[in-house]
Amino acid sequence: MMTRVTVRHREVAMSAEAPQSDADLLHAVQAGNAAAYGELYERHVAAARAMARQLVSGVEVEDVVAESFTKILDLVCRGGGPESAFRTYLLTIVRRTVHDRSRIAAHPTGEIERYDPTAPFVDPALAGLERSPIARAYLSLPERWRAVLWHTEVERAKPAQVGPLLGLSANGVAALAYRAREGLRQAYVRLYLQPETLPECRAVLGRMSHYVRGGLARRDAKALDEHVDSCEECHGVLLEVTDVDRGLRVIVGPLIAGSLFSGYAAALARAAGPGGAAGRPLRALRRLAWAPRRRQAVVAGAAVLAVAVAGGVQVLSGVEPVAEPSVGPAIALPLPSAAPPQPEEPSRVPEPDASRSPVGRDRQATSARPVGARLRVTIDPLGSLVRARPGILGLRLRNHGETASEKVSAHVDLPPGVTFVPSVLRGPGAAVSGGVGAADGWLCRPSGRGARCAREPLAAGRATAVYLRVLVSSAAPRGAGPVVSVVAGPLRVRARAEHGVRATGAPARFATEGRVAVRAIGNTLLSCPDEQPGCREARRREGEQRDNDLWPMLALDRDDHPFTESSSAAALSLPKGGEVVWAGLYWSATGAQAGPIRVRPPGLRTYLTVRPSEVKVRELPLGPVYQAFADVSELARGVRADGTWWAADVPMEEGVARHAGWSLVLVVTDPAQPYSQAVVLDGGTVVGGRAYVPLGGLRPAASPARVELVTWEGDADLGGDRVSLGSGPLTPAGGDRVAANVFDGSARGAKELSFGVDVDTVSAELGVDPGLTIVTNKDVVLFGAAAVSVRARP
Repeated sequence: MMTRVTVRHREVAMSAEAPQSDADLLHAVQAGNAAAYGELYERHVAAARAMARQLVSGVEVEDVVAESFTKILDLVCRGGGPESAFRTYLLTIVRRTVHDRSRIAAHPTGEIERYDPTAPFVDPALAGLERSPIARAYLSLPERWRAVLWHTEVERAKPAQVGPLLGLSANGVAALAYRAREGLRQAYVRLYLQPETLPECRAVLGRMSHYVRGGLARRDAKALDEHVDSCEECHGVLLEVTDVDRGLRVIVGPLIAGSLFSGYAAALARAAGPGGAAGRPLRALRRLAWAPRRRQAVVAGAAVLAVAVAGGVQVLSGVEPVAEPSVGPAIALPLPSAAPPQPEEPSRVPEPDASRSPVGRDRQATSARPVGARLRVTIDPLGSLVRARPGILGLRLRNHGETASEKVSAHVDLPPGVTFVPSVLRGPGAAVSGGVGAADGWLCRPSGRGARCAREPLAAGRATAVYLRVLVSSAAPRGAGPVVSVVAGPLRVRARAEHGVRATGAPARFATEGRVAVRAIGNTLLSCPDEQPGCREARRREGEQRDNDLWPMLALDRDDHPFTESSSAAALSLPKGGEVVWAGLYWSATGAQAGPIRVRPPGLRTYLTVRPSEVKVRELPLGPVYQAFADVSELARGVRADGTWWAADVPMEEGVARHAGWSLVLVVTDPAQPYSQAVVLDGGTVVGGRAYVPLGGLRPAASPARVELVTWEGDADLGGDRVSLGSGPLTPAGGDRVAANVFDGSARGAKELSFGVDVDTVSAELGVDPGLTIVTNKDVVLFGAAAVSVRARP
């Protein structure tokens, strides 16, 4: 207690010599001091401009900034507005101002919806962020704590820069930030303290924030370690509590600043100069090196999981032979109501609805649970269930108890219009399974409106997954998701998917999990005429004629084979020790008539003919185009896949603004990867503006993800193409590497400009409700496919 009083006394003493805080200036504005508002303007106008420039351009930036400051001044003079957290309030008002102006422009005579300016303005692409536990914990804190966390942890400003905003010295800011982080941890933990929480879990949760900051005695820390090693729920909470700083950046940043948060942070850093908050990267490895041994494992998260997948990865079914828990679906939790100013000590967080808490729900989901086996099940569509398209459901089951379960039976109840599609197995013990093969012992048969799956007992600390193929009818209604009920002796667990059939989206073509990663290569089959001036420069990505609509496109024939009319190559590099799990070949060209493609894998001298198993024809502004697909997994697994692949002779049209090309998309094993999920989504969607592709079934919030994106008919000299995973525009790994022009005729594995063909790699961290957003400004493209691999956090 003496320490707390001393720290507070020092903070007050230091702040006496500091400039007026934002809170002091706001009080002065309410008293009629116009100069005080001018000081607030000078402090925060750079941030307002950085936010506005992500949303509008030109002279409209200054108009939005001026209108936003005017709105806040009006609110403050009427007794409303912020009390101390001016920056986050301002960013929200800037985003709402742009939103309202765009709605007025679209509906000049309509009523404009009024918003509560104290609540976060959630981007539709980020819906669900405000319900995440870290966001709820953050929003429950006193405003002054939220302000210091925003400036120091989210915007990464130095304490000396934040001091004037809070009326503190640099040391005072550091002390306040320390207390705010501790309050955030305690608020997060309280979200999981429910009346039905087991006594042993309640005791551990109550001491968790002390453990994270190294405040427990060695004996108590050891007891907590032992409990967390055997308890899935507490282990997951500990991971999040240990890494609240990252959660602030990944979840709270986009919650306040929207999906363009990363662009805002970069622009603000540039405005601040070399000494500013210039996007100092998260030094997780540096923190890890100085942490106690147990906390090293926690901070590292899933990167240090000891996962061993025996015998490789099975197609459409997998087993995870480790005791660490997996993440379930995001839970919709009610937002806490706005609270009045509170003292700067850990405050009591409103108790959430027990039936909707991750811990509480799991307690309620199991009846008559014995002490030994403890099961948890989830079910999710991979990607989306889309009308008139096939899809995949992922069923995951984990035994986080101390003994093996009894035999497992799972009944999957499908929504109306969704049908289970079994695959017939051959050989001894032939049965019907939703996957290709009876990997890990799962056998699934049609049953009623769904499927019934069974397997042998699940050992303690083991997890298993099976992926079920389904077909969605064209008349399937949108509504609730599929439900799975699992019985293992006296154990009963049940789960419902958050989403059912969607009107739009991309269904999964393939899905698996294990030590896996995604790769993709490709190239064009059309190019500019060699003899025309500027063509050679364009192929080197130079000059001003890099678009296929500036040339009479002709067949490109790069191989030494006398019988091909068009051909191109791309180099594939697999991870060290990696093998092909699945491979899909996509090809596209201008025209409505698709046909076979010829393929020459590494090491072969002759081409093999591959016929499409699926063809989609779409209309672009210049006419019809097609995309064809074929599963070439057997071919890729039967050859030395690492090396140069050739493709040739697809049906195509020559001429101005024509395109033709191919892409090989793969899921491969990677012994260096942590346990991961991988899914391949089929597109075939025209994008001329904005398209949102939900990444259903991928729930590891704040986990690194890699996306291989295949698109057709992009133009290198038409900017405005952006790709996001929910945290702002992403920079592709190849081509011009410009976040505002992703589709620039660059294909992974190709050496030259690939006219009209893009195979791009982007990386980011997934949020709580993952989704892929594709935006085009001047261009119209055909989204072909996306392959995603993401670390499966425990």
